[in-house]
Amino acid sequence: MCLAVPGRVCALHDEDGLRLATVDFGGVRKRVCVETLPEVGLGAWVLVHAGIALQQIDAEAAAESLRLLAEATSLAEQAR
Repeated sequence: MCLAVPGRVCALHDEDGLRLATVDFGGVRKRVCVETLPEVGLGAWVLVHAGIALQQIDAEAAAESLRLLAEATSLAEQAR
């Protein structure tokens, strides 16, 4: 099973011929390949797995995904 996490694009740049973005995941910023999403722009929400943006999503879908991830985390912590 894979888990894609939503993040917001903060910056775009090219590196060695690849289109990359700095993506903010709740305060943690990571470098992500956005080569597969040529239409993505600053401020866009993307789903990221293993450092690759798989899909652009709207803010509502991002908020719902983040809510579900927080809920799953909470349930896992309660199970300990």
